[in-house]
Amino acid sequence: MRRTLITLLLLCSLSLSAQMTDSVLFAAYQREDMRVWKEYIDSITNHQSPINNGTLAYEYGYCGYIVAEAKKDGKEALLPEAKRYVEQFKSEIINHKSKLPKGHYEMYLSAVYVFELRLHESFHPVKAMDLAKQATKLAPDDPLVLTYYGTSLFYAPKPFGSKEDALAWFEKAQARFRGDEWKYCWLREANEMYIKQCHQKLKK
Repeated sequence: MRRTLITLLLLCSLSLSAQMTDSVLFAAYQREDMRVWKEYIDSITNHQSPINNGTLAYEYGYCGYIVAEAKKDGKEALLPEAKRYVEQFKSEIINHKSKLPKGHYEMYLSAVYVFELRLHESFHPVKAMDLAKQATKLAPDDPLVLTYYGTSLFYAPKPFGSKEDALAWFEKAQARFRGDEWKYCWLREANEMYIKQCHQKLKK
């Protein structure tokens, strides 16, 4: 009985710890303090903690951030760091392919190709879009997959993408982001931001 109680307490502690991590990372995202994300990702890598779909989502987000920063004028010194994080992310999604939910391997690999394209490491824009679309077929009700495809369409030049098409996918994701499990999901917040941007751009 005592052993069962201790086990339950440990499980509750781990659950609360994970929720606290998500809330802290979500708050950092809202105030655009990505140093917190870097510290979190580095702590997982340095301590060889288990990689899961939750940690990969943060790595995906951080790669997008650091690549964008490295491409800004005057911040070229960040390029080696950006390339390192993208390569790390790529290696982890390949190693965890069999453990990922449906559509997530394709989604993340698509993102890698986009990052590599921006860093001039590879040139697979069509493959990236094909993988993003394939992910939606494998996971048509997964809001993470839907919002990622919306993002792909948002940034893709015509005829590959458009703000109208992107908005439709963001709204599909929005309908599936309802629920307590998405409370601290940064992609839910990003999805809302993209919906507002689409409306603003389409009004012009």
